[in-house]
Amino acid sequence: MGETPQDPPPKSFGNISDAHWSRARKDANPEAMEYLRERSHAPGVAEGGSERNFYCMQCNGVIPHSPPRTTCPHCGVTLDESVKSYFNWVEMNDPPKSDVRALLPLLIGALLLAALLGGLAWLAWSLWPRTG
Repeated sequence: MGETPQDPPPKSFGNISDAHWSRARKDANPEAMEYLRERSHAPGVAEGGSERNFYCMQCNGVIPHSPPRTTCPHCGVTLDESVKSYFNWVEMNDPPKSDVRALLPLLIGALLLAALLGGLAWLAWSLWPRTG
């Protein structure tokens, strides 16, 4: 008698029921899953990356750290040496510029207001009738 082929056994997930978060949320976050699927088609991903690489900020293509490059090998955009995009974070090597210039008008306004209030206080004190 010939044996009939059987369906392969279902994948085992151990003692995980359908209520476990890994199964219960399988259809959650479709936007995140679509984003990750889209990232898997970025330039250079199919060729694989090295153990240390980053992504182009323009086309999301994979760029190896060595040899250092000044332009993206995929889209040709000039790379900023101080900013590198990795898989789930962006690294900035230069500290942000100071906010002093943006805060200067507030500082000057506060000093002028303090001078005005001080002048009004002095005027009120000098005009206040004294007994004595």
